[in-house]
Amino acid sequence: MKLTLLRPNLGDYRSSDAMPPLAMGILAARAPGWDVAFYDEKAEPLPSDDRPDLAALSVETYTARRAYAVADSYRARGVPVVMGGYHPTFLPDEALQHADAVVVGDAEGAWEKLLADFSAGRLQRRYTGDNKLTLTDYRLERSIYRGKRYAAVELVQYGRGCRFACDFCSIHAFYGADLRVRPVDGLVAEIESLPKSRLLFFVDDNLFGRLADLHALLDALEPLGRRWSCQISIDVARDEHLLDHMARAGCRFVLIGFESLDPASLQQMGKRWNKVSGSYPSVVNALHRRGIGIYGTFVFGYDADTPDTFHRTLEFALEARLEIANFNPLTPTPGSALYDRLLTEGRLLSPTWWLDPDYRYGHAIFTPRGMRADELTEGVYETRKRFYSWRSIGTRMFGTGVPFSPFHLGVTAAANVISRREIFKKQNRLLGT
Repeated sequence: MKLTLLRPNLGDYRSSDAMPPLAMGILAARAPGWDVAFYDEKAEPLPSDDRPDLAALSVETYTARRAYAVADSYRARGVPVVMGGYHPTFLPDEALQHADAVVVGDAEGAWEKLLADFSAGRLQRRYTGDNKLTLTDYRLERSIYRGKRYAAVELVQYGRGCRFACDFCSIHAFYGADLRVRPVDGLVAEIESLPKSRLLFFVDDNLFGRLADLHALLDALEPLGRRWSCQISIDVARDEHLLDHMARAGCRFVLIGFESLDPASLQQMGKRWNKVSGSYPSVVNALHRRGIGIYGTFVFGYDADTPDTFHRTLEFALEARLEIANFNPLTPTPGSALYDRLLTEGRLLSPTWWLDPDYRYGHAIFTPRGMRADELTEGVYETRKRFYSWRSIGTRMFGTGVPFSPFHLGVTAAANVISRREIFKKQNRLLGT
């Protein structure tokens, strides 16, 4: 039987920052005996007359409107559709208006049962994955990514879950308090099969789950001589020995959620611990001294934020010479404490904004306390444009005072050009079009 795996984009267009989705590789690896095709709308157009026996879509909140349109087109052709991912996990009833079945939570276990039930003609409406299942049987089929225009980065995964429960994040709601990691030997074998010239990126939401697990990973990576990047919590900077270990093991870039310079905002978002690692400039310096570049993320719109917050945040990001940065309007997504709070307070401009035909990417989704909604929209966009101006890119790349390698400079340059392009491509775009 034929199975089509689909990853919709925000709309019917291609993105220059697309990377291979590991979730689709996991599904393909756990569908033995099926003739599997995979289409990624971020990297290629979706087929207009595909007629497999079953279609499976991975759905995010931002892509939900487009995903539902794609699903409806398959069902109109008589193709049963199943959905999974964060959005259907938190809103299964909504997803089931456009799908024959949904998978809630992780796919492993539930996905195999769904395929078996479908083959036997007894497909159920809901399947629930076990988010506490060990990762000893982690499988990934990378052949489905061949021929697609992805960034020159290889994605790998060590563990799942995060020990923090930030107000704006739905990861904790998805995984709970459990932290799970793969056996290191299996991960090492996977890494050794990947092209040595490419930067690895650990997709873990926070690579710093348990200290012992992180050191075990670093011990395994060090002899491989690979260059890699990851998402990690800022408290890694409290441990000089750990930073040294990361550098020796090949860490070259880290994504850190600075989020805000304001202690009141950090407290409201549940990230007071951000400040226990020292001042932000000292964190940046500690990483830069070890040849580790920084992708800093920031959010605007908490109650203490005012129009001046944009200027102060941008000033820090520029003075710190952050290699890359992401400035976002605070976005309430289903499953997060933020969404529930703003919904209760009646501050959401559109409670189901991801389905709103008038919502445009980058626009404020709620009414802030310290500024107007349109000021939040424009403030974020202007901050993004100024950080990614050509002058800013050049100054940040060569103004750190640290003699970074040509590899580091090349990756930084490419990431900035791509980020600049995507900012102008996405801003004000209607979802699903």
